[in-house]
Amino acid sequence: MGLVGVGGPRRGAGPQRRLSAPDFGLVGNVSLGFFGTLGFLTALVPIFAVMLSDFFDTMGTAVALGEEGRLLDDRGRLPGMNRVLLVDSLAAAAGGLASSSSNTTFIESASGIGEGARTGLASVVTGILFLFALFISPLAGVIPPEATAPTLIVVGYFMMLSVGQIDWRDPAVGIPSLLTIGMMPFTFSITNGVGAGFIAYTVIKVFQGKVGEVHWLMYLVSAGFVFYFLRGVLA
Repeated sequence: MGLVGVGGPRRGAGPQRRLSAPDFGLVGNVSLGFFGTLGFLTALVPIFAVMLSDFFDTMGTAVALGEEGRLLDDRGRLPGMNRVLLVDSLAAAAGGLASSSSNTTFIESASGIGEGARTGLASVVTGILFLFALFISPLAGVIPPEATAPTLIVVGYFMMLSVGQIDWRDPAVGIPSLLTIGMMPFTFSITNGVGAGFIAYTVIKVFQGKVGEVHWLMYLVSAGFVFYFLRGVLA
């Protein structure tokens, strides 16, 4: 057995313990202190941006999984999408209350669908297995990052499949999409990417003389993102 130091078990060594009781100390440990740090209006912008990110991620993933399972209707829509969004939003809120990563719809479910899963029972079984996995979490610590990297590449590949469906010939669609895709990784911020896309879309539509095609909520949200970006400059 290898020695366990600050950085965890030595590479190639097994964990000192194979079973461990889950720690629920952070469950319900919710802090709203960022409102006081950022200010109420400024704090609402990243919250809204993350909500949009989760919403579009769920929409895209659910449609892609529905297509894989041949569950879409003639118009390419997933029946009962409102129930999918309701469950996903409740799961995301529950994940936050548990101080864990956001619970949302994952493209990895395509592996189960590819094997014939259709009713949702496969997801229930997966959830039960994850509950048991809480007690063998020390074993997960011996898995090196090199083992999970290929999986992330495949996930990124599935995410990029949707890029081909963007109408790049339309500047009002292509330029905001480019800014959104580029700003997120280069600024390490989902908020910056979503904000740049919203502002670019609204501005381009206005310059194209298509003011009426932009929903009033887009103008409101774009103004909020402008305030978010200018706050750091004017402060």
